Amino acid sequence: MELNYQLGIVVIGRNEGERLIRCLESARPDINTVVYVDSGSTDNSCAQARRLGAAVVELDLSMPFTAARARNAGWQALVEQNPAIEFVHFIDGDCEFIEGWLATACGFLTSNTDYAVVCGRRRERYPERSVYNRLCDIEWNTPVGDATACGGDALFRVSCLQQAQGYTDSLIAGEEPDLCLRLRKLGWKIYRFDADMTWHDAAMFTAGQWWKRMKRSGYAYAEGYARHGGRRAELENYRWPDIRRIVFWACVFPVSVFALALIYPLFAVLLLVYPLQVARLTATYRNHLSQSKVAFFYALSNVACKFPQFDGVLEYLFNRMRGRAGTLIEYK
Repeated sequence: MELNYQLGIVVIGRNEGERLIRCLESARPDINTVVYVDSGSTDNSCAQARRLGAAVVELDLSMPFTAARARNAGWQALVEQNPAIEFVHFIDGDCEFIEGWLATACGFLTSNTDYAVVCGRRRERYPERSVYNRLCDIEWNTPVGDATACGGDALFRVSCLQQAQGYTDSLIAGEEPDLCLRLRKLGWKIYRFDADMTWHDAAMFTAGQWWKRMKRSGYAYAEGYARHGGRRAELENYRWPDIRRIVFWACVFPVSVFALALIYPLFAVLLLVYPLQVARLTATYRNHLSQSKVAFFYALSNVACKFPQFDGVLEYLFNRMRGRAGTLIEYK
């Protein structure tokens, strides 16, 4: 499929440096309509984007930054520039397109008119640089076929974005699943194609970065459940299984064990369930991960992540009780 101006690309970022240059070069502003949306960079991101041929939208500094707000500003600017654009591909500024993906994605939506979104496999460019990068690379490998949501990198029909009124500007995380849920309520489908889509540079090297990233996911689960879960859930009990697991393993179970251990110290042995769970998951993951060490760290992350996720759930609840808007939880 020959790419033309029916395709627009929205790049969002802040202070991404060389990563942004690689991203924009892979988006090919010389062929495609490209909009770069900047969220208050203090480097030369905007100048570099203009140099490479992208239109630049600089978000108003007086309003809170969110990825959702940036993406909305981007696709709306695209449509304003060229109302004939049929598809828009969102990509984060720390990513770059893998050759051939754009043609594959556009071809899929052209041939499958009941789908609103298609995405592929995001890959970590430097998984060997840290265990945290490696964990991200594993996380991106979700099942192919019909899906309930996409990630930040995905191709959308512009008409579907307009019908769903785009992303929810105020969401500091989880904006893609929120939009995909609303699209599915409107009768549209989401597909994950069995193809590599983008390179990503997590640049995550510390446990503190990992904690913040997991905390952000917990915050997103809590806000997603508050928006769409409970009795209002039309398609599924949205995010409740995630919330239930987080609260049980990070709060209810350990607090109960400690309370019992104050009376009967032997009850403290129940805390061994955590390392036993890690061992069980390591054995499970070893079947499809190439290295035992990687399987162990992936299992450890899946057990330990409930604690920073619970931190995120609590932050959302405290913000809601105080009537405050959330602020970005950034890990780099």
